[in-house]
Amino acid sequence: MYNWQQQRDKKAFLALADGTVYPAYSFGAPVDRLGEVVFNTGTPGYEEIATDPSYAGQIVTLTAPEIGNTGFNAPDFESARIHAEGLIVHHYTEPSNWRSERSLADALISAGVPGLAGIDTRALTMQLRNKGTPKGYLCASGTITPEEGVRRAQAWEGLDGQDYAFKVSTAKPYVFDPQDTLSVTWGIADEPLPDAEIPIVAYDFGIKFNILRRLRQQGMRVTVVPAKTPASEVLALKPAGVFLSNGPADPAALGYAIENIRALLGKVPLMGICLGHQLLGWAFGGRTCRLKFGHHGCNHPVQELASGKVEITSQNHNFMVDMDSLDKRLVEVTHINLNDNTVEGMRHRQEPVFSVQYHPEAAPGPHDSRYLFSQFKKLILSA
Repeated sequence: MYNWQQQRDKKAFLALADGTVYPAYSFGAPVDRLGEVVFNTGTPGYEEIATDPSYAGQIVTLTAPEIGNTGFNAPDFESARIHAEGLIVHHYTEPSNWRSERSLADALISAGVPGLAGIDTRALTMQLRNKGTPKGYLCASGTITPEEGVRRAQAWEGLDGQDYAFKVSTAKPYVFDPQDTLSVTWGIADEPLPDAEIPIVAYDFGIKFNILRRLRQQGMRVTVVPAKTPASEVLALKPAGVFLSNGPADPAALGYAIENIRALLGKVPLMGICLGHQLLGWAFGGRTCRLKFGHHGCNHPVQELASGKVEITSQNHNFMVDMDSLDKRLVEVTHINLNDNTVEGMRHRQEPVFSVQYHPEAAPGPHDSRYLFSQFKKLILSA
């Protein structure tokens, strides 16, 4: 498939705003993209990562040395399309797997998303860890110089203050999986699905398919609504609970969502994850701030403070809730990250509301945190 001359010449490149340029060769669409450059330490799961709406606006560096063996397969998607602005890998491989439907390269080309290979991803990851998350320009078209790529990266507005959740949200409400054909893995159920007797509403700030599956597996009938749906319209649906989903970019830019969440507090049980967790932090009267290089991977240790239990979690976020901004009389911190002591979970002391920063749906990642969906069900039934 590849021209060895192209691989030797490395005419594609990644340019960072600090002036660093990484030569590469292209294996995706021959287009250029701007984005924040992040790294993900997960060994498996590049399909889920590429299709996770939380990666909108980001160029993802995969630290696993070889990417592509599994191919690109519809049952593994976390949304209807690729949302990452681009993928960066050390070595791209053609698929060699019984489940493979098409190659990652073909999927990127079809989606108009660039991919770069031949980069020293170890050196790039160390730079991101040491210097923080940079703005980057990924050039796969071969039409501009590295110097111009650096200038474009420097001039890009970045993700701070930007509402990407609205960009990736559904355009209209829908009921998830009314025929119960999507709520099992590869068409095989671990056990029969319970009746969908608990009506809930899920705000789509960038929701993942596996979150919806986990909710359905708890016996919930999930109506998914757009990010800007007013709280009054949500309450008119008479839900037993409301779920606040994951999503991309800066929570501080979603003033409408914060106001809607405040209007729901005390009226219905709430659960939030990732961006939903951060939005709850704002609704509780707190604030969020940036992490140096974010949490992206499947191996982040999180401790539940009440029991001391440690979970290995899947994470994908660049912002965090500022622990010092929370009113401890109203909000209890329930989980912390053991790598950097950041807030990973919280609950309201007076209302049936809790949230976690990580991704308990585990796509990709370990299943240690799957219990949180049953915890949401118990909260609803006891309300």
